[in-house]
Amino acid sequence: MIHIGLYDSPLGPIMMTSDGEALTGLRFGTLNGCASKLPTTHYPLSTKIHRWLDLYFSGCEPDFVPPIAFHGTPFQQRVWQALLDIPYGKTISYGDLAHRISNRSAQAVGQAVGKNPIAIIVPCHRVIGGDGSMTGYAYGLERKRYLLALESKSPALLSSLPRDNEAMWWPS
Repeated sequence: MIHIGLYDSPLGPIMMTSDGEALTGLRFGTLNGCASKLPTTHYPLSTKIHRWLDLYFSGCEPDFVPPIAFHGTPFQQRVWQALLDIPYGKTISYGDLAHRISNRSAQAVGQAVGKNPIAIIVPCHRVIGGDGSMTGYAYGLERKRYLLALESKSPALLSSLPRDNEAMWWPS
């Protein structure tokens, strides 16, 4: 059985999916924006995921990772597993990540990072361009900047970001 849950984050709703034993998806938004129509369920794992997200969005580094089940190609799973090794508050370039997993193609790694099904907990937002630039993020560069600012514990950086969630996060 697939379980669906919602989390109300400072960056908008987050939808989580689980097989009941492990987290299988964590994404910003809902299915076609229908948050109120989703058949959400409460299950023991959802409490752990909510606790992790509560800690994270309060500016604390969670000291645990909820059980995760990756569903993708072996290469994608290798990349996603490597994302878990990026320390909280740190970044890595696509090229350096490719080197870490013994792959020569930063582009191939970038494609796998872009397909990461578990946002935030599997920190694809910590991967940046080789020149230090803020590069693609499936949920928008504003969210990526916010997550990196939150981890950097920089109040000045956080306060400089837009606060209007509707205008900032949702395309019209």
